[in-house]
Amino acid sequence: MNLTVVKVGGAIVEDADSLRSLLDKFANIPGHKVLVHGGGRSATRIAEQLGLPQQMVAGRRVTDAQTLRVVTMVYAGLVNKNIVAQLQARGINSLGLSGADMNVIQSHRRPPKNVRMDDGDTQLVDYGFVGDIDHVNADLLADLIAKGVVPVVSPIGHDAHGTLLNTNADTIAAEVAKALASAFDVTLVFCFEKRGVLRDAGDDDSVIPLITQDLFPALVAEGVVSGGMLPKLENAFSAIHDGVHEVIITQAEAIDNPNAGTRLRL
Repeated sequence: MNLTVVKVGGAIVEDADSLRSLLDKFANIPGHKVLVHGGGRSATRIAEQLGLPQQMVAGRRVTDAQTLRVVTMVYAGLVNKNIVAQLQARGINSLGLSGADMNVIQSHRRPPKNVRMDDGDTQLVDYGFVGDIDHVNADLLADLIAKGVVPVVSPIGHDAHGTLLNTNADTIAAEVAKALASAFDVTLVFCFEKRGVLRDAGDDDSVIPLITQDLFPALVAEGVVSGGMLPKLENAFSAIHDGVHEVIITQAEAIDNPNAGTRLRL
């Protein structure tokens, strides 16, 4: 059985028109599906309205106790339930989940780690209540999916000791896809602001249609794949090695186009 796991970021889910377009196309994807979403821009805006300054290190949010409350309300509440309601309006029977719900995603709090900063130096960073995933309850998710339910997963996990944890949505999507690969033929789709992986960052038409494991190192050596795209592709190939059939990087408006974007395969 085919299963498509789609990860969409906050820039799309927080814009009403973009979200409507995305969900129209998501609803048209054939077969079983899962939607994983972010919502970081809304979380930042609400935190700042509450007078809570936000700190980002290497693209990751430092999550103190007050920020954890905000991201939980935004990700697992406002954004998640808005998506679920709009999918129900499209006839898609969906269920909004955080990692704590039915113990779907169990994580541990990330220990302080050395992070390479923009200036090349390393700094020991305590990310606070940020989680790294230990386990995804694939059996439960597969049971829901088999019953015709579409899980809508927010980037909030838990540690099984009563603590919620903020977890990167890309990581959640990859781990959910890998966990379900034993029960389904899984395609993982990352929605991206560009049309795919570009050979020339200044040319939106220079999409590389296929990147294999053998081609990937050459693209890195040439500087075609660099910056934030590098860890995204590394995670994608890790998912493929762990059983995911294919990873697609494309724009949200093209998720129902089988010929769009960049495909990653072994």
